[in-house]
Amino acid sequence: MPSKKLYPSPKETTILASNPNSVTAIIPARNEEEVIAACVESLARQAEIAEILVVDDQSSDGTANIVRGLMEKIPNLRLLETGGLPDGWVGKNYALWTGVQQAKCPWLLFTDADAEHGPDSVARALQIAQVQNAVLVSFSPEQVTVNWYEKALIPFVYLRLAKKFSYDRINDPASPAAAANGQFLMIRRDVYDSIDGHRGVAGDVLEDVAIATRVKRAGHRIWFGSGKGLVRTRMYRSFRAMWEGWKKNLYRLMGGTPWAVVREIESSLPWIPVLLILMGLKFPFVLFLGVLLLLGRQTIYGLDLARNQFPFSFIFYYMPGALLYVSVLWASYRSHVNGRISWKDREYSIGAPESVK
Repeated sequence: MPSKKLYPSPKETTILASNPNSVTAIIPARNEEEVIAACVESLARQAEIAEILVVDDQSSDGTANIVRGLMEKIPNLRLLETGGLPDGWVGKNYALWTGVQQAKCPWLLFTDADAEHGPDSVARALQIAQVQNAVLVSFSPEQVTVNWYEKALIPFVYLRLAKKFSYDRINDPASPAAAANGQFLMIRRDVYDSIDGHRGVAGDVLEDVAIATRVKRAGHRIWFGSGKGLVRTRMYRSFRAMWEGWKKNLYRLMGGTPWAVVREIESSLPWIPVLLILMGLKFPFVLFLGVLLLLGRQTIYGLDLARNQFPFSFIFYYMPGALLYVSVLWASYRSHVNGRISWKDREYSIGAPESVK
């Protein structure tokens, strides 16, 4: 999601952040034993964070024990438990709400267990909030991809999101556009309370966008930009997790209507080059033309990758990425139409949440 200006430079302001110890970091954690330590340790190095609250959401692995071990060397770290999940709540939303009830600071930072923070991510967010007069600051993290399916699908999704969610429009107070990324979402506590926080979006699977929308509709300024160099994440460590994650969110992200799905599928697949290539099996010249058009489309994709800070070499995953994207978008549409989605070994009944109507 390109922007003309992602954050103020040191030359533009001599204010570093705000008073230290002004932020409570809250991490929802359900079966996160592989990543929770790196996330907590990256937050513990930041002076602006007064307390780190890990909310264990009924994990069945070693997440809680790892956090208890970290508490011996990180004095401002606490472990909370959610207990049972109330009706009408998505697990992550309830875990974050549980954490907020114990938070003591004027700023709240919501972050995921798979996010690793640079040493000045929170200072930079506070600086942006001060300079831009924003009550909500969110970074879109740098994406770490390892397996071929991550390199194919994740950049493709983010490039489609970049076309839909422009940083400039989101950060423009005159525009109704609003978005945020729950992997790094920092919000002023009094504003969070005024919009009823996560309780107001209890059943919303796209809670970060819903909260940003509520904040902006209430007349406050929000700021959303690239988190490259500030926060990074590897979102999914298996194909199944990646599929379920985008299946949960993609339909809503891309508009939440059948017509939006049709438009996305039509514009995402290289229909004309493929049809020409198929026709070229009988007419060689048409085959040549189809290949040229496909290469052109692939080259445009590569330029978009570079512009959005992904490796240009991922150009070779263009066709697998397009096919995976269309497939998981269709699966997401079917799940939402049927009113059931699955995530983290839970199944949710969903409708059209009031928060985004």
